[in-house]
Amino acid sequence: MKYLILSFTIAALFLTACSTTSAVPATPTLNAFEAQGKQVYVSHCAGCHALEPGTIVIGPSLAGVATRAETRVNGDDARAYIETSILNPSAYVVDGFKDVMPKNFGKDLTSDDFNAIVSFLLTLK
Repeated sequence: MKYLILSFTIAALFLTACSTTSAVPATPTLNAFEAQGKQVYVSHCAGCHALEPGTIVIGPSLAGVATRAETRVNGDDARAYIETSILNPSAYVVDGFKDVMPKNFGKDLTSDDFNAIVSFLLTLK
């Protein structure tokens, strides 16, 4: 009888542990335009910028970039900061990183892709 009660207790603890949600941040639901921006991120940005907090590839992680961008430069909102960071990356080099981001995105991205990547990055709160 003791083994039966112990087995049920262990099973209940296991099921309780499996049913709790983890502390992983929720992924935002993307509209079609933001999803296009994520594809631009994958093809142009993911080689240097991770989306996981604290993960450094070459450049800083983009996790939470929309929140940080709101306050990085006095007078710029998040959109203006992100747009400038893409078009003129030397303007806002994050402390601890070298100025190695490509400077040609203004030429290489279509205006639609540029606006899509900005919209995607603004979902990363």
